[in-house]
Amino acid sequence: MKNLVAIAEQIAAKLVARKETIAVAESSTGGLISASLLAVPGASAYFLGGAVVYTRDARRLLADIPDEAMKGIRSASEPYAQLLANQIRDRFSTHWGLSETGATGPTGNRYGDAAGHCCMAIAGPTSSVITLETGSADRLGNMQAFATAALNLLLQNLSR
Repeated sequence: MKNLVAIAEQIAAKLVARKETIAVAESSTGGLISASLLAVPGASAYFLGGAVVYTRDARRLLADIPDEAMKGIRSASEPYAQLLANQIRDRFSTHWGLSETGATGPTGNRYGDAAGHCCMAIAGPTSSVITLETGSADRLGNMQAFATAALNLLLQNLSR
C-alpha cells in the first residue's frame, strides 16, 4: 500500500494545485485505488467519492448504467472502462473520473479474459484508456498491479 500512497501523494498535489476533483469507479481492485487517494491527508479537497462496481447490480445501482447501455460492450473491456470513467465523473460532477475493470484471478472471468487482465480509463480534460496484462494468476498481486497502473495513468494525464 505504501507504493500506492506514494503515487497518490503526487496526484493529490496536482489536483489541489489545480483545484480539481476526482471520483473513482473500480471493480477488481476492490477499493485499493480509492483507499490510496484517501490515505493522503487533505483528501477531501479533491476526492468526492467512489464506488466498487463489482457486479451487474452494482453497475446499475452505483454507476447508473442500465443493461441497454451495455449492448455491444462487455465488462473488462476498454469501451466499458471508458463508459464507467465517464459515468462516475458525471454522477459526481468532478473534473476527473477514473475507472478500473478486470480479472484478478486465480482464474479468468466469464468473458474469456485470463487472470491478470485489466482495463482502466480516465475521463476529464484529457481521456485515456489502457489494457494491462500481467500474465499472473496471483489475485493480491494483480490487485496491487492494477491499482498501481490506474494511479499512474491518472498521474500521467494530470501531468499533460
